[in-house]
Amino acid sequence: MRSGDKLIVGLVGLVLVAAIGNGIYTANHPLEDKGIPFYSTLSEIEQVKGADLYRDLSCRNCHTIWAVKNIMETIPAPSLDGIGSLRSETWLYDYFSAKDPQSILPTRLKKKYAQPSYASLPEEKRRLLAKYFASLKVKDWYLQETKAAEYKKLTGKIYSQDQAQAQ
Repeated sequence: MRSGDKLIVGLVGLVLVAAIGNGIYTANHPLEDKGIPFYSTLSEIEQVKGADLYRDLSCRNCHTIWAVKNIMETIPAPSLDGIGSLRSETWLYDYFSAKDPQSILPTRLKKKYAQPSYASLPEEKRRLLAKYFASLKVKDWYLQETKAAEYKKLTGKIYSQDQAQAQ
């Protein structure tokens, strides 16, 4: 056997050993399936009403909910996954009612992507929107990842352990 052939056989052997070792490790250390981290606290009827308003207001032109999005589009604004675990219904209502939402939560996005004011919407619709978004929760095991994603989208910076401990 030539030295080049020995090298190829050796590499193939090394790859096989690594693959078998990985299979054995994976079999002895299975990943825990924690399920889907997203849930809503609303009844099905209220969820439908809130989702219809979300659609009617074209919120999904900039935001995603439960990570359902068109992979061909770049969504400029924060995902709303778990927004109800980050913000209260009262906070969301005040935000939607503000004439200038950026005075409450500044944006680093271009003006055309900035959160519009819904102050002119009837109060009933603003309350429904706030209730709907406040109902969009994440399970505790996914909360830090949700906070990190929102922080990065809002600031452009990585969420550090210091921010996590400060909250």
